[in-house]
Amino acid sequence: MLVLLCAAAAAFAAKTRANAADEIKRLAALMEWKPGTIVADIGAGDGIYSFAAVEHVGATGKVYATEIDAKKLEELKSEVARRKLQNVVVIESKEADTNLPTACCDAIFLRRVYHHLTKPAEFDANLVRSLKPGGRLAIIDFPARSGLEPVEGVPANRSGHGIPHKVVIEELTAAGLQMEKVVSGWPENDYCVLFVKK
Repeated sequence: MLVLLCAAAAAFAAKTRANAADEIKRLAALMEWKPGTIVADIGAGDGIYSFAAVEHVGATGKVYATEIDAKKLEELKSEVARRKLQNVVVIESKEADTNLPTACCDAIFLRRVYHHLTKPAEFDANLVRSLKPGGRLAIIDFPARSGLEPVEGVPANRSGHGIPHKVVIEELTAAGLQMEKVVSGWPENDYCVLFVKK
C-alpha cells in the first residue's frame, strides 16, 4: 500500500511540474520573455513556477521568487541552493510591499495570489515601482468560486474567494498600468490579465 501511495504521489508531482512548465511556456510567449529577461514570481510558494521560468530566461536572465510565509521562504532558499541556481533570488515580501528593487523587472506575474492581497492599492504601487518602463505584469486568477472559504482581510469587492477580472483591471489601471489584454481559457478555468507600464 505504501509503495502505491508513493508512486501516486510521484506521479502527481510529475504532472504538477509538467502543468507548471506548460503554463509558464504559455506565459513566457504572452509576455515575450527571452534569454536575459528579469522576471518576478510574486507569492512563489514552493517555487515550481519560478523554477519553470528559469528555463525561459536562461543563465543571463534572473528570477525573483517572493514569498510572505516564513516556512515557504526557507524551503525556497533550500531548493534554490540544492539546484545550485545562481540566477534565482528569494525575497521576503510584506503585506503591502513586494520588497523588490525599483525598476528591476521586465516581467512580473502573480498566479492565484492577487485575490489574497489585503492592501491592494499599496501592493499595486509597489508592483508598478518594480517594473521597468515597458515592463509587463500578468495577473492569473479566478472569479469567486463557491465552496471556498472567504479570504480574511481582503476588500469586499472580491465577492468571495477569488476576484472578478474587472476588479483587477480597475485596480491596476488606477495604479498607473495600461491593460493590454484579457486571456480567457487559461488552465484550470483561470483568466490572465496582461498589463504594461508605459
